[in-house]
Amino acid sequence: MSKRLLFIANPRSGKGQIKVHLADILDIMIKAGYQVSVHITQAGGDATVKTIEQAENYDRIVCSGGDGTLDEVVTGMMQLPKEKRKPIGYIPAGSTNDFGNSLGIDKNMLNAARISVSEHLFPCDIGRFNSDSFVYVAAFGIFTEVSYATPQDLKNVLGHAAYIIEGAKQLRDIPSFRMQVEYEGNVVYDEFIFGMITNSKSVGGFQGIIRGDIGLNDGVFEVTLIKMPRNPIELNEILGFMSGLIPDSDMVYAFQTKEIKFTCNEQVPWTLDGEFGGNHDTVLISDENNALEIAIE
Repeated sequence: MSKRLLFIANPRSGKGQIKVHLADILDIMIKAGYQVSVHITQAGGDATVKTIEQAENYDRIVCSGGDGTLDEVVTGMMQLPKEKRKPIGYIPAGSTNDFGNSLGIDKNMLNAARISVSEHLFPCDIGRFNSDSFVYVAAFGIFTEVSYATPQDLKNVLGHAAYIIEGAKQLRDIPSFRMQVEYEGNVVYDEFIFGMITNSKSVGGFQGIIRGDIGLNDGVFEVTLIKMPRNPIELNEILGFMSGLIPDSDMVYAFQTKEIKFTCNEQVPWTLDGEFGGNHDTVLISDENNALEIAIE
């Protein structure tokens, strides 16, 4: 009996490349021994709903789109009991594809399609964010609104430049949040302009921002928290750290942890894998070790 595969595709990601390659991608899947069903996403959150409803009927779910599309599929899968979760294949088609790059998935869509039906499965960590989940990054503060506030058409045309254009608008008035941060028995109380909890080798298409020994299934996140600069010297120090010119900075907290809690006296907007993750005054983030299997080369 043929194995069953559900292919979920976002037709708007990456200048609509999927429309050009769809027939070849399906051919690769069929030749790998799969009976394939295709679902074209209709709106935000559609891939999550489809995954929850249909995962039990398939042996594998493959998605094509940006990291946001992958996030939706993972979010759906993580709502199922662990024993009912199915392996996921990913064919990157977005403008950044941080997580695909971290896994070493080829940017060429046909090569990625071959990887998506591979029997080489990687047991990947997934982040829990209160009652939600994320694949590779949860973040707050400056620039985090850029990814979900930037129109899809602008992302398609300009790629990384779109993020820079939109992000520059926020530099006129840097927002900050006074937070209590608890992790591994430590308590930090400080004012931050940016924070990210990551399980990826790059964020926003830029490598080198995340420090430390990065493993995608090591049971811990990499945490980067940037303090509010009080003068141009401190701002330059932050920029030097983020660009890799300065190896360490008193303006930045950088550490690894399995679990972390943020408490703030105001609602803080968060992003999860580049999509809006809601406004929260209390956030508990934990690493679910080896939560999902993802096909790699």
